[in-house]
Amino acid sequence: MTDTIPEGARAGGDGLMVKAEKVHKSFGRVEVLKGIDLEVKPGEVMCVIGPSGSGKSTFLRCVNHLEKINAGRLWVNGHLVGYRQKGDKLYELRDREVSAQRREIGMVFQRFNLFPHMTALGNVMEAPVRVKGESKAKARERAAVLLERVGLGDKVGNYPAQLSGGQQQRVAIARALAMEPALMLFDEPTSALDPELVGEVLDVMKQLALDGMTMVVVTHEIGFAREVGDSLVFMDDGVVVEKGVPREVLSNPQHPRTRDFLSKVL
Repeated sequence: MTDTIPEGARAGGDGLMVKAEKVHKSFGRVEVLKGIDLEVKPGEVMCVIGPSGSGKSTFLRCVNHLEKINAGRLWVNGHLVGYRQKGDKLYELRDREVSAQRREIGMVFQRFNLFPHMTALGNVMEAPVRVKGESKAKARERAAVLLERVGLGDKVGNYPAQLSGGQQQRVAIARALAMEPALMLFDEPTSALDPELVGEVLDVMKQLALDGMTMVVVTHEIGFAREVGDSLVFMDDGVVVEKGVPREVLSNPQHPRTRDFLSKVL
């Protein structure tokens, strides 16, 4: 078997980077996503806000098939995520095929999840060498460039324990970028940081947006959403309540639930 994505998995997407149609996800009897419809264009920065438990992080995890959806369809970059369609039926892809799809998607979590026994350089090199089969020399050169890009060119030899939380999160961003993804997912990337360290991570994300990276960002940083986001989605109780241009949604929310939420966070 090869690691290429099967043609049967390429079933649509309409030129969008992300397309979700009626996506449902349950954990046991608890329905967490109740029919999500969303579209993200190439180069777009979509920010997702909402209260805890609204399904924001679960949706991100479904986008890269860390969680399997129970109903609906999800496409990333034209690929039907996690499944092959034949006629009207869906067939689940094998693990190696899913892994091949996932290479197109970088994900940055709340916690940094760096390998503690590896330097910053080693953490960024690891996936290209192990997963893509790159030579260590090529991976090392690219890792150094990426660490410089996130402002850590002088920390290549430092271990995670020698770095601040903000620096560790920037290493995690560089690590995700090392796989050259078409899409970056951020799951509240600043929520575990001390307040004075938040800005250095957001600055890296702003630069990624300026460079044209397609991003879906679950965040509590309303200022970032207003300044950097091309679109803003408010989720509550497993549904998309409201979406639109960030400044318009934030200054003039149309739905009472959105107004109530924003009155407590602005």
